[in-house]
Amino acid sequence: MPQKLILNYGDGTVPLTLQGAASVTLLQENPSTPIENLPEAFRAAVEENAIDSKPLAQLLSPTDDVTIVISDVTRMWMHQDQITELLIRYLHDNVGMAFERIVVLVALGTHRPQTEEEMRRTASDYAVSHVRCVNHNGDGLVLVGTTSRGTPVKVNPLAIDRKLILIGGTVHHLLAGYGGGRKSILPGISGEETIQANHRLALHPTMPCSNPSVGIGKLDRNPVHEDMMEAAAMVKPLFSINLVVNSAGRHVGLLCGDYRNAWLESCKLVNRLFGVRIDQQYDVVIVSGGGYPKDINLYQGSKTLINAVEAVKPGGEILYISECREGGGPESFFGWMKPLNEGRLDEALREDFTIAGYIFYVIHEFCTKYDIRMLTALNPDNARAIGLHPVSSPEKLLEGISFQGKSVAVMPYGGSIVPLFSR
Repeated sequence: MPQKLILNYGDGTVPLTLQGAASVTLLQENPSTPIENLPEAFRAAVEENAIDSKPLAQLLSPTDDVTIVISDVTRMWMHQDQITELLIRYLHDNVGMAFERIVVLVALGTHRPQTEEEMRRTASDYAVSHVRCVNHNGDGLVLVGTTSRGTPVKVNPLAIDRKLILIGGTVHHLLAGYGGGRKSILPGISGEETIQANHRLALHPTMPCSNPSVGIGKLDRNPVHEDMMEAAAMVKPLFSINLVVNSAGRHVGLLCGDYRNAWLESCKLVNRLFGVRIDQQYDVVIVSGGGYPKDINLYQGSKTLINAVEAVKPGGEILYISECREGGGPESFFGWMKPLNEGRLDEALREDFTIAGYIFYVIHEFCTKYDIRMLTALNPDNARAIGLHPVSSPEKLLEGISFQGKSVAVMPYGGSIVPLFSR
């Protein structure tokens, strides 16, 4: 019996009909319960439910200077502005701290500075009106040590000789295993030299390929993660506030306390909600990011493809639905075609590592291992150059594809879930 699918694509939808598949399995996020009373949940999380830590108020005195590290506008999905406001009110009202002793530091890494409007969106109007809010930059960085892998840890001076509280959103992450936590320090408030040295660890130490110890959900022996943890330990954050958000943008987890252990608990929750256990890999994976803005460009939409790879058999087929109305995304993204065409992509990335370059690199690696047909508005020449097979209509996406006797997985919101297969 034909299987009919409707998947999101940009601002619209794409209809697909599958004929003859042996099985069709829907992979989607697990159900979660949104937090209804966020102020009360916050109070409990920083007090009696603090993880491996004293309640926050017992860690501080009114004469302490505090730096609150938050993420930038690219992480607006976690609605940290609500939490930042609650934290500032708590420090002022419960701890008795003067507003002048509190600074909000935006962990930009190598991203551009935020505008005042963006600062209000990420930190809250309340924060901007009551405390000093600043963008991280590369001026006056302080060297606090060197990791065991040789990364010189240079951080923002507002992390030195002050009580440091981290606010971050925990998600699966391509390089670090999971986002959030220690990433507020490295790359968040570190210098470019520090970030480059850390991120290069995503490449294999001796071979021209990505490091197999690096990837989504990988922490054990992941050199990028372990290097970040060493850097964070040098700064000694006082406390962390870790947010878990569902695909509808609602807070479903608020795990606070010790900067390491509270974050690790948030990673477990992310895996329970967004990690979907599968007992097999599939012959064909059909995946959409869920439409705009998840598929605004290939840089952002890459997470969807990265997740889909976890569900497909070696040598299998991926039907990737991603509009990419803004092309590759960062201006430099398809600039990596030049070293690829020259046969020196690995060498060039090691010389000047960027996240955009690494995502380009990983997508190209995928294209050498899987047959990836992509419904997209991308420039076809650019898509083909990286190794994708672009098509412009749903009919062409299915043209020549036989599902007869094959196992098929469908991921309608592929950017939000990670298939977990025990090899």
